[in-house]
Amino acid sequence: MKRLIALLLSLVLLGCGDDPLPKPNAFLRLEYPNADYKTAPVPLPFTFDKNELSSPIKTVKSSGSTKGVNIKYPSLKATIYLTYKEVTEGNLDSLLRDAQNLTQKHTIKADEISSNLFENDEARVYGMLYEIGGDAASQSQFYVTDSINHFLSGSLYFYAKPNYDSIFPASEYLKKDIKRIMESIRWQKK
Repeated sequence: MKRLIALLLSLVLLGCGDDPLPKPNAFLRLEYPNADYKTAPVPLPFTFDKNELSSPIKTVKSSGSTKGVNIKYPSLKATIYLTYKEVTEGNLDSLLRDAQNLTQKHTIKADEISSNLFENDEARVYGMLYEIGGDAASQSQFYVTDSINHFLSGSLYFYAKPNYDSIFPASEYLKKDIKRIMESIRWQKK
């Protein structure tokens, strides 16, 4: 009996070790190249600076006075879609409302939508940048206009199921490109 108690006591003492410790959180480290911007040749009545990381621009023709430009980022699996429309008498309010409504459609999945007003009086470029947080289909949307002749809206989409944590680094990188597009827009005179 003494041997059995000694054996059990030694197993209990030897079997106890250090308590397991949880591993610290790790973060995925993604590094993107510094952006190199050049004026994009587009067959539309405006110019803007584009990141050289993106593919050559693809122009898309839509119905009526609507024309589009797609800026693809194959390495990031993303595209910035730009849609240009001419401002005519009486349609500016509906163009603004449509751009704002498109952003509001993401409220179902979005955790937050923040808006940043943009004004460049010298170049006559006025607009709004919407940053969308959460698992929404688009992470950024914007529009710019001169309020007289030109209206341009844009959206950022990834070729993946929206998972905010996974696409966050690429989304932040591309938001800088969107801001550069807005800052560098120059309308051609009519």
